[in-house]
Amino acid sequence: MAEETVAVYPGTFDPITNGHIDLIKRALRIFDRLIVAIGENPAKKPLFTLEERLSMVKEAISAFPCRDRIEVESFSGLLVDFAANKGARVIVRGLRAVSDFEYEFQLALMNRRLNRQIETIFLMPGFKWFYISSTIVKEAAKFGGDVSGLVPPNVEEKLREKFRP
Repeated sequence: MAEETVAVYPGTFDPITNGHIDLIKRALRIFDRLIVAIGENPAKKPLFTLEERLSMVKEAISAFPCRDRIEVESFSGLLVDFAANKGARVIVRGLRAVSDFEYEFQLALMNRRLNRQIETIFLMPGFKWFYISSTIVKEAAKFGGDVSGLVPPNVEEKLREKFRP
């Protein structure tokens, strides 16, 4: 029997968008198990707490038919250490545009330097999600823009609550 392939899909997920959901589905076509790893990044000032982000991601994927193949966890510290401790051999990163590539490439090379046993792969979201980012969604929601269709329904509600006048 082949060894189970485990991948980690890291991010801040502040909040999770339908672009993230698309990448989760794509990764599950390739890997047996996927760990959605929500990072605690002290350099970022998230709108949502870590607990809120964990809850939103778990709820957003709760209806997936392959939900049993997904874990949602938080992490701090080096991503490659987290991945190695979870038995993952692959880090999944999303690329929306060429502008994402340089930064992602630098991260991938640093991760390779830190742990040569863990590979980074890049997945592109479906075309309709190329322009979506958590930052753009938050900005639109902040000023009353319609973000339905860009985020899961539970996230849309949480954004409304955060920006309610």
